[in-house]
Amino acid sequence: MRFEYAQITDVGARSVNEDSIGVFENKGNNCFVVCDGLGGHGMGDVASSLAVEVFKSQFYKADDIETFLDSAFCAAQDILLTEQTVRNAKRKMKTTAVSVVTDKKYAYIGHVGDSRAYVFSHNKVKKRTLDHSIPQMLVIAGDIKESEIRHHPERNTVLKVIGVEWEEAQYELMRAIPLRKCQAFLLCSDGFWELIEEEEMCALLKDSDNVSEWLSRMVDIVRKNGADNNADNFSAIAVWCVK
Repeated sequence: MRFEYAQITDVGARSVNEDSIGVFENKGNNCFVVCDGLGGHGMGDVASSLAVEVFKSQFYKADDIETFLDSAFCAAQDILLTEQTVRNAKRKMKTTAVSVVTDKKYAYIGHVGDSRAYVFSHNKVKKRTLDHSIPQMLVIAGDIKESEIRHHPERNTVLKVIGVEWEEAQYELMRAIPLRKCQAFLLCSDGFWELIEEEEMCALLKDSDNVSEWLSRMVDIVRKNGADNNADNFSAIAVWCVK
Protein backbone atom coordinates (compact mmCIF):
# COMPACT_ATOMS: atom_id res chain seq x y z
CA MET A 1 0.00 0.00 0.00
CA ARG A 2 1.27 3.46 -0.88
CA PHE A 3 -0.31 6.88 -0.61
CA GLU A 4 -0.71 9.80 -2.98
CA TYR A 5 -1.75 13.07 -1.41
CA ALA A 6 -2.44 16.73 -2.09
CA GLN A 7 -2.83 19.52 0.43
CA ILE A 8 -3.97 23.12 0.76
CA THR A 9 -4.26 25.74 3.44
CA ASP A 10 -5.83 29.08 2.55
CA VAL A 11 -6.53 32.27 4.48
CA GLY A 12 -9.97 32.67 2.88
CA ALA A 13 -11.33 36.17 3.43
CA ARG A 14 -9.66 36.57 6.82
CA SER A 15 -6.53 38.55 7.65
CA VAL A 16 -4.70 35.68 9.38
CA ASN A 17 -4.61 31.98 8.58
CA GLU A 18 -5.06 30.14 11.86
CA ASP A 19 -5.03 26.68 10.26
CA SER A 20 -1.89 24.54 10.18
CA ILE A 21 -1.32 21.25 8.38
CA GLY A 22 1.39 18.61 8.26
CA VAL A 23 2.33 15.51 6.26
CA PHE A 24 5.13 13.27 7.53
CA GLU A 25 6.62 9.91 6.56
CA ASN A 26 8.95 7.76 8.63
CA LYS A 27 10.02 4.14 8.26
CA GLY A 28 7.12 3.35 5.96
CA ASN A 29 4.56 4.93 8.29
CA ASN A 30 2.59 8.08 7.46
CA CYS A 31 1.08 10.90 9.50
CA PHE A 32 -1.40 13.49 8.24
CA VAL A 33 -2.62 16.24 10.56
CA VAL A 34 -4.87 19.32 10.31
CA CYS A 35 -5.27 21.85 13.14
CA ASP A 36 -7.60 24.86 13.26
CA GLY A 37 -6.73 27.51 15.85
CA LEU A 38 -9.60 29.24 17.63
CA GLY A 39 -9.40 32.80 16.39
CA GLY A 40 -11.94 34.22 18.80
CA HIS A 41 -9.68 33.29 21.69
CA GLY A 42 -6.51 34.85 20.22
CA MET A 43 -3.22 33.32 19.06
CA GLY A 44 -5.00 30.53 17.22
CA ASP A 45 -2.30 30.53 14.56
CA VAL A 46 0.35 29.95 17.21
CA ALA A 47 -1.67 27.17 18.83
CA SER A 48 -2.32 25.26 15.60
CA SER A 49 1.29 25.60 14.46
CA LEU A 50 2.63 24.36 17.78
CA ALA A 51 0.26 21.41 17.75
CA VAL A 52 1.39 20.33 14.27
CA GLU A 53 5.03 20.60 15.33
CA VAL A 54 4.32 18.41 18.36
CA PHE A 55 2.66 15.77 16.17
CA LYS A 56 5.70 15.89 13.89
CA SER A 57 8.25 15.46 16.67
CA GLN A 58 6.23 12.71 18.37
CA PHE A 59 5.81 10.88 15.07
CA TYR A 60 9.51 10.80 14.23
CA LYS A 61 10.36 9.27 17.59
CA ALA A 62 7.35 6.95 17.88
CA ASP A 63 8.12 3.29 18.49
CA ASP A 64 4.52 2.14 18.25
CA ILE A 65 2.12 3.60 15.68
CA GLU A 66 -0.84 2.01 17.46
CA THR A 67 -0.28 4.22 20.50
CA PHE A 68 1.11 7.26 18.70
CA LEU A 69 -2.10 9.29 18.68
CA ASP A 70 -2.52 9.03 22.44
CA SER A 71 0.99 10.37 23.00
CA ALA A 72 0.67 13.08 20.33
CA PHE A 73 -2.60 14.54 21.60
CA CYS A 74 -1.38 14.49 25.20
CA ALA A 75 1.97 16.04 24.27
CA ALA A 76 0.25 18.79 22.26
CA GLN A 77 -2.00 19.53 25.22
CA ASP A 78 0.99 19.75 27.59
CA ILE A 79 2.93 22.05 25.25
CA LEU A 80 0.02 24.45 24.76
CA LEU A 81 -0.69 24.72 28.48
CA THR A 82 3.01 25.33 29.14
CA GLU A 83 3.24 27.96 26.40
CA GLN A 84 0.15 29.73 27.70
CA THR A 85 1.97 30.22 30.99
CA VAL A 86 5.25 31.24 29.37
CA ARG A 87 3.53 33.75 27.08
CA ASN A 88 1.07 35.02 29.69
CA ALA A 89 -1.77 33.84 27.45
CA LYS A 90 -3.86 31.74 29.81
CA ARG A 91 -7.17 32.18 27.99
CA LYS A 92 -5.64 32.00 24.53
CA MET A 93 -3.89 29.47 22.28
CA LYS A 94 -6.54 26.84 21.63
CA THR A 95 -6.87 24.57 18.62
CA THR A 96 -8.75 21.64 17.13
CA ALA A 97 -6.78 18.73 15.70
CA VAL A 98 -7.49 15.76 13.46
CA SER A 99 -4.94 13.16 12.40
CA VAL A 100 -4.76 10.03 10.29
CA VAL A 101 -1.76 7.79 10.90
CA THR A 102 -0.96 4.64 8.94
CA ASP A 103 1.36 1.69 9.21
CA LYS A 104 1.53 -1.06 6.62
CA LYS A 105 -1.89 -2.55 7.47
CA TYR A 106 -4.06 -0.08 9.36
CA ALA A 107 -5.22 3.53 9.55
CA TYR A 108 -5.55 5.10 12.98
CA ILE A 109 -7.69 8.23 13.31
CA GLY A 110 -8.07 10.67 16.17
CA HIS A 111 -9.58 14.11 16.61
CA VAL A 112 -10.63 16.81 19.01
CA GLY A 113 -12.95 19.66 18.00
CA ASP A 114 -14.70 20.08 14.67
CA SER A 115 -11.92 19.47 12.16
CA ARG A 116 -12.90 16.28 10.36
CA ALA A 117 -11.47 13.11 8.86
CA TYR A 118 -13.49 11.24 6.24
CA VAL A 119 -12.85 7.66 5.13
CA PHE A 120 -14.00 6.72 1.63
CA SER A 121 -14.53 3.32 0.03
CA HIS A 122 -16.11 2.60 -3.36
CA ASN A 123 -16.65 6.36 -3.83
CA LYS A 124 -18.76 6.65 -0.70
CA VAL A 125 -18.17 8.04 2.79
CA LYS A 126 -17.82 5.01 5.03
CA LYS A 127 -16.79 6.79 8.23
CA ARG A 128 -16.16 10.26 9.53
CA THR A 129 -15.16 11.76 12.83
CA LEU A 130 -18.04 13.24 14.82
CA ASP A 131 -17.60 16.93 15.64
CA HIS A 132 -17.24 18.00 19.23
CA SER A 133 -19.83 20.72 18.73
CA ILE A 134 -23.34 21.59 19.85
CA PRO A 135 -25.01 20.75 16.49
CA GLN A 136 -23.30 17.35 16.38
CA MET A 137 -24.51 16.60 19.90
CA LEU A 138 -28.04 17.55 18.82
CA VAL A 139 -27.77 15.11 15.90
CA ILE A 140 -26.64 12.35 18.23
CA ALA A 141 -29.58 13.14 20.53
CA GLY A 142 -31.98 12.99 17.56
CA ASP A 143 -33.03 16.64 17.89
CA ILE A 144 -31.81 17.77 14.46
CA LYS A 145 -30.82 16.07 11.20
CA GLU A 146 -27.25 15.62 10.00
CA SER A 147 -28.02 17.97 7.11
CA GLU A 148 -28.78 20.78 9.57
CA ILE A 149 -25.30 20.92 11.11
CA ARG A 150 -23.80 23.28 8.53
CA HIS A 151 -26.41 26.00 9.02
CA HIS A 152 -27.16 25.64 12.71
CA PRO A 153 -26.97 28.97 14.65
CA GLU A 154 -24.51 27.41 17.12
CA ARG A 155 -22.40 25.72 14.45
CA ASN A 156 -19.23 27.46 15.62
CA THR A 157 -19.57 26.48 19.28
CA VAL A 158 -16.80 23.91 19.76
CA LEU A 159 -17.05 21.85 22.94
CA LYS A 160 -13.60 20.23 23.07
CA VAL A 161 -10.19 21.54 22.03
CA ILE A 162 -6.51 21.33 22.86
CA GLY A 163 -5.42 24.18 25.12
CA VAL A 164 -7.92 24.08 27.98
CA GLU A 165 -7.50 22.18 31.23
CA TRP A 166 -8.70 18.57 30.93
CA GLU A 167 -10.05 16.51 33.80
CA GLU A 168 -9.92 13.62 31.35
CA ALA A 169 -8.70 13.27 27.78
CA GLN A 170 -10.91 15.23 25.37
CA TYR A 171 -9.69 13.71 22.11
CA GLU A 172 -11.46 10.75 20.52
CA LEU A 173 -9.90 7.78 18.74
CA MET A 174 -11.54 5.62 16.08
CA ARG A 175 -11.15 1.88 15.97
CA ALA A 176 -8.25 0.95 13.65
CA ILE A 177 -9.37 0.57 10.03
CA PRO A 178 -7.78 -2.02 7.70
CA LEU A 179 -6.17 -0.17 4.80
CA ARG A 180 -7.47 -2.78 2.35
CA LYS A 181 -10.95 -1.34 3.05
CA CYS A 182 -9.90 2.26 2.37
CA GLN A 183 -10.00 4.08 -0.95
CA ALA A 184 -9.22 7.59 0.26
CA PHE A 185 -9.06 9.92 3.25
CA LEU A 186 -9.93 13.58 3.56
CA LEU A 187 -8.79 15.64 6.55
CA CYS A 188 -10.15 19.17 6.69
CA SER A 189 -10.95 22.14 8.88
CA ASP A 190 -14.52 23.34 9.27
CA GLY A 191 -13.84 26.20 6.86
CA PHE A 192 -13.54 23.51 4.18
CA TRP A 193 -16.27 20.97 4.97
CA GLU A 194 -18.90 23.61 5.75
CA LEU A 195 -18.81 24.71 2.12
CA ILE A 196 -18.96 21.37 0.33
CA GLU A 197 -21.48 18.56 0.76
CA GLU A 198 -20.45 14.94 1.20
CA GLU A 199 -22.31 14.00 -1.98
CA GLU A 200 -20.09 16.40 -3.90
CA MET A 201 -16.94 14.96 -2.32
CA CYS A 202 -17.99 11.48 -3.45
CA ALA A 203 -19.01 12.49 -6.97
CA LEU A 204 -15.70 14.27 -7.53
CA LEU A 205 -13.75 11.34 -6.09
CA LYS A 206 -15.41 9.04 -8.62
CA ASP A 207 -14.75 11.39 -11.55
CA SER A 208 -11.18 12.51 -10.79
CA ASP A 209 -8.11 10.94 -12.34
CA ASN A 210 -5.75 11.67 -9.47
CA VAL A 211 -5.71 13.01 -5.94
CA SER A 212 -4.58 16.50 -6.96
CA GLU A 213 -7.52 16.82 -9.34
CA TRP A 214 -9.90 15.61 -6.64
CA LEU A 215 -8.70 18.20 -4.15
CA SER A 216 -8.56 20.98 -6.74
CA ARG A 217 -12.15 20.40 -7.82
CA MET A 218 -13.34 20.33 -4.21
CA VAL A 219 -11.48 23.58 -3.55
CA ASP A 220 -13.26 25.19 -6.51
CA ILE A 221 -16.60 24.43 -4.85
CA VAL A 222 -15.40 25.70 -1.48
CA ARG A 223 -14.21 28.96 -3.01
CA LYS A 224 -17.42 29.42 -4.97
CA ASN A 225 -19.66 28.78 -1.98
CA GLY A 226 -17.53 30.98 0.26
CA ALA A 227 -17.46 33.96 -2.07
CA ASP A 228 -18.95 37.12 -0.56
CA ASN A 229 -19.47 35.34 2.78
CA ASN A 230 -16.36 36.42 4.70
CA ALA A 231 -15.05 32.91 4.15
CA ASP A 232 -13.08 31.35 7.00
CA ASN A 233 -9.59 29.91 6.63
CA PHE A 234 -9.85 26.49 5.01
CA SER A 235 -7.42 23.60 4.91
CA ALA A 236 -7.50 20.05 3.62
CA ILE A 237 -5.28 17.04 3.00
CA ALA A 238 -6.61 14.57 0.43
CA VAL A 239 -5.09 11.09 0.43
CA TRP A 240 -5.52 8.24 -2.04
CA CYS A 241 -4.70 4.68 -0.99
CA VAL A 242 -2.96 3.01 -3.94
CA LYS A 243 -2.94 -0.78 -3.73
